[in-house]
Formats: sequence, structure tokens, C-alpha cells
Amino acid sequence: MTIHIAIDAMGGDHGVSVTVPAALHALKDFSDIHINLVGNQALIEAELASKSFDKNRLSITHAEQVVDMDELPSKALRNKRQSSMRLAVNLVKDDVAQACVSAGNTGALMAISKFVLKTIPGIDRPAICTSMPTMKGHVHVLDLGANVGSEGESLAQFAVMGSVLAKAIDGNPKPRIGLLNIGEEEIKGHQRIKDANSLLKLIDINYIGYVEGDDIYKGNVDVVSCDGFDGNIALKASEGVAKMIGFYLKAAFNRNLFTKFIGLLSYPVLKAFKEKVDPRRYNGASFLGLRKIVIKSHGGADAFSFFHAIAEARLEVQKNVPALIAQEVATLLTPQVIEATHNEI
Repeated sequence: MTIHIAIDAMGGDHGVSVTVPAALHALKDFSDIHINLVGNQALIEAELASKSFDKNRLSITHAEQVVDMDELPSKALRNKRQSSMRLAVNLVKDDVAQACVSAGNTGALMAISKFVLKTIPGIDRPAICTSMPTMKGHVHVLDLGANVGSEGESLAQFAVMGSVLAKAIDGNPKPRIGLLNIGEEEIKGHQRIKDANSLLKLIDINYIGYVEGDDIYKGNVDVVSCDGFDGNIALKASEGVAKMIGFYLKAAFNRNLFTKFIGLLSYPVLKAFKEKVDPRRYNGASFLGLRKIVIKSHGGADAFSFFHAIAEARLEVQKNVPALIAQEVATLLTPQVIEATHNEI
């Protein structure tokens, strides 16, 4: 089966200078994909001019408009119907493509995707989910910024969607689900977190209770459900810590000839460490809860990083993630379970 992926070629901080090389990398590595680059045709063709690739597996859809990185989502939704972002999402809606990948404006991409593709029945709000490195592998964290002030029912929906993703992507039959809080004690946290805790105890998933920020990285939990405000801070903080560690290591090894020599001897170990914590390898956040697949790349992604977002899109198509989420939500989050939780609260 050929997997068709639509790419917003104009999105992000670097546009075609990143999206086109990443697309060609994906075509080279994955023989089962076809890519549709959506954007300014002249710019895309200029970027492709000196490259070698299979022309039968790549197509271009011209777009007159571009959604700016600082544009209000409401304006992008209303005024940019011919943008590369909107047309890429439309290709998914029309079943021309099975997934869309964009490094563009996150709010605009979410607004457009939700309007065009709609949400899965039983899901109130889509959530942004990505994986983060841990001491024992990786953990899926959601929401990472799509929703602020999420109620308990939404947090429970995030947990269910994250559980489905972990089962499908990682082959983990019983992923451990945690709810991010400021402590493990039952009395701690906002009321909406307590409401989510009550609901998750009634759902047939492997819910292990509250987890704290440091638990994200210990490897003792496979999925962390949280409000978008909290999740985004956790994600950006971890990226900052990774950069800080890299900065201080580089400074330490460059102090003098002796430390440079030690650095040279340590290179294989440092290289392995960098690859493990490199945020670029974890690029590609899923908009879980939509009826079809949309992957958000970091706006400042380079070609290597954007390639990983394309790889994530391909994998989710292979696993048919939206259909699995729809099935699990219909089975677990029944009206009876929701009503029982409300009565308990």
C-alpha cells in the first residue's frame, strides 16, 4: 500500500529550504510513500532543480497564500483558504492524502485541522502529543499546548488517546498512564485534576495515578496526561535543559588542549548521549482526537528534524491511529462511565 503524505512546504521558520530536502530524505528511506508538496510551485521547483528523486512519487500542489507564524488562528481560518497549510489539510479531508505534516503556526494548524477534519465522536478537544526521552526509553506526553484549563473529562480523554497511541506505535499492550500533578498525594492539585483522577479510576486502562514533573524522565510511566499549559512548559523546559547540558559540555572540553584531547577520547560516548536526548529525533507532534492524521513539526526544525515528523506521519497511517482511538473512546468513555464519575464527584 502506498502512503500519501501532504506536506505544507511553506510552513515553519525556513520553508522550502527545510521541507523539500526532508521530503526527499523520506522518499529515499521509505519506498512505500508518495509525497505531495503544497506551496509556491516556483519556489518548490527551484529547490528541487538540482536534486535527484523519483518524479513518480512526488507531486506539487500550488498554493497562493502562506499562513504567517504570528498570524491569529481565527484570521488564518477565515482569510487564508488558499494557503499551503489549508490546502494540505484539504488533501487529507478529500482522501488524496492520508496525513498532513506542517511546521507552521501551531494555533492556525489546529484551528484549520479541527474545522476541516472534525473531531472523533466522544472527543471534545484534540490534544498535541509527542514523545520525550526517558531513562528507559521514551514517554508520550499530551496535551502540549492546544488546550489551556482542560477539565477533568478532557484530561481523561487525553489519557485514553495517549494509551491507544502507545499501544499502536510502541507495541505496548498495557501502557502505564499517569496524570501530571504537583504531588502524588490525593489531596493535591486543581479540582479538574482530581476530577480526571476519579474518572480514570473507573476506566479500563492501566492508570497508575498522579505523577510529578521528574517522573516524566524516569521511565516509570508510558503516557502522561496533562493540561496544555503545563505540558508545554514541561516540553520547553526539557529542551532548554538539553541545550544547556550541551553548552556546558562543549565549554568544558574546549578549555585547553588537555580537555580537548579528553573530549576526543570521549567522542563515541558523547555522540551516543547526544543522539539519545537530541530533540530533533523526537520531532513530530500528533494532533490526537482528529478524524484523520495531522503532524505538527517544530517551527524551527531543520531537514533532519522535519524528516522525523514525516516518519511519524507514515507510522501513524500504517497503524491507523484515528480509527483505533475512535474504537477505544467508544468502548471506554461511555455515557454510563461519565455519569458514574459525576455522581461520585
